[in-house]
Amino acid sequence: MDEDFFVYILASKRNGTLYTGFASDLPKRIWEHKHNCVPGFTQKYQVHRLVYFERHEDADEALLREKRIKRWKRTWKIQLIEEQNPGWRDLYEDIVL
Repeated sequence: MDEDFFVYILASKRNGTLYTGFASDLPKRIWEHKHNCVPGFTQKYQVHRLVYFERHEDADEALLREKRIKRWKRTWKIQLIEEQNPGWRDLYEDIVL
């Protein structure tokens, strides 16, 4: 059975604090962020809005992409978000339906 892996970006608000992460079960992981299940950065800064995600078939590829995005300049991350989600809409409902 093939498994998908995801790289995602959360935001506190439009042009707010950003967090980049990796998950194999995206809906579950975003739910954990939204409900502050794990203490850390997203809980401390209330970074709960899923504004970008991409799917990968290979875990190593997804992890490498996550690490690269984390090293990007903030303006590059904002450009990536706005290319697919110009309104910075919370995409969580799209992935749980």
